[in-house]
Amino acid sequence: MLHYHVDPGAAAPAYRQLMEQVRYYVASGAVEVGEKLPSIRALARYLGVNPSTVVKAYGELEHLGVIERRQGSGVFVREGGAVPTAEECEAALRGRARALAIEARQMGAADQLVIGLLREELGALGTTGTAGEAGQAKDETTNGDQR
Repeated sequence: MLHYHVDPGAAAPAYRQLMEQVRYYVASGAVEVGEKLPSIRALARYLGVNPSTVVKAYGELEHLGVIERRQGSGVFVREGGAVPTAEECEAALRGRARALAIEARQMGAADQLVIGLLREELGALGTTGTAGEAGQAKDETTNGDQR
């Protein structure tokens, strides 16, 4: 099973967090079209949430066209499932970047360490952006306070 998680302290409700994770996994290819998702009970038990939370998330994802329920078989990623828009991707990444920045500040980590680690991880995954995008991102990340 992929690593699904719910942060009880997050501003977004648990069902919304789960929806975003499923959409992210579908968009990234970690979960492929036709692949079966965890059952409602299994996922609720794994996350430590009420099954109705998973039901709500799956219901919203079905409404968005990301998944489909097959009677007696389970829940599957739908062909042509909705892929997040560029704005939705940016918002999701911004939220994760913000959480990383907060954690780095709390630990007293230097900006360059955090940026360097992120670059290493991106490099390990391979390049998908263009040089212009990379330069723009570099400029934006180095204009802040340096520790």
